[in-house]
Amino acid sequence: MTHLPWYRRPQRRGEILLAAALLAPTAIIMGTVLLYPILRSFVISLQDYDLSRPQDSHPFIGLANYQAVLADPSFWSSVQITLFFVVLAVALEITLGLACALMLNRQFVGRRWVRMLALLPWAVPPIVNGIMWKWILNPSYGALNGLLLQLGVIDRGRDYIIWLGDPVLALVMVVLADVWKETPFIMLLFLAALQTIPGDLYEAARVDGANRWDMLTRITLPMLRPTLFVALALRTIWALKSFDLIYTLTAGGPSGSTQVLGYFSYLRSFISLDLGQGAAVAYLMTAVVLALVLVYQYFLYRNVDAA
Repeated sequence: MTHLPWYRRPQRRGEILLAAALLAPTAIIMGTVLLYPILRSFVISLQDYDLSRPQDSHPFIGLANYQAVLADPSFWSSVQITLFFVVLAVALEITLGLACALMLNRQFVGRRWVRMLALLPWAVPPIVNGIMWKWILNPSYGALNGLLLQLGVIDRGRDYIIWLGDPVLALVMVVLADVWKETPFIMLLFLAALQTIPGDLYEAARVDGANRWDMLTRITLPMLRPTLFVALALRTIWALKSFDLIYTLTAGGPSGSTQVLGYFSYLRSFISLDLGQGAAVAYLMTAVVLALVLVYQYFLYRNVDAA
């Protein structure tokens, strides 16, 4: 008896056709809303696409947009600002998120309510978050200067701090606003992962004489490695493409001190109307994100792979 390949059997062919028919609408939608914009924006990055010129005068120029962007000093200034913002914000969010998750994983009265309240900052929309922090940091009537005044740290009027007027201080305040909003998300990831660690491991460790630090470093952190990778990757990606917080809080100022790459791409695309260079900046950001994710994966899993 001759055995036909599985894909030529009538029953299998019917199953394949049915699966293709069911997946076709999703594939068409994904191709329309995801694949086409990616390909179209990449083509634009290879064109001299100036929106101030007629639509039919966008010649193909190859990698000239990438070369122009890489030769621009303001691009490298934005790269430095972005790296400072990403490294500081992500490090603080991972550290604080893990610490909060460890505290909220313990049993205490009102734990459910504390968990719910701790997630509220993450529910605030990014635009609202930027506007709210702009009010808080207002030098004349902001809540932060008011708090320092009540504590006696500053005097009325004379010593009010212009939080968003100093380049270094403004960047630190942007990091603070981002940390306030995104730390609850990291806490939620770690808290969910902590629930999956068997309690028997900690009981056995206590019997063997392990202290809290030993249990943290030898049980908790190794078990949280996959979650740590996800948290680092997601937060790095989101921090690298930050725009709405910068737009509403500082608009890239003062003197470009908070002009991250996302805002730099916006300026090139919609202020300078050079859509080609703006798209080139976006694809350079994508390459950086991919490289960082691969680096995270290597360092977090190299010991596991070696074992």
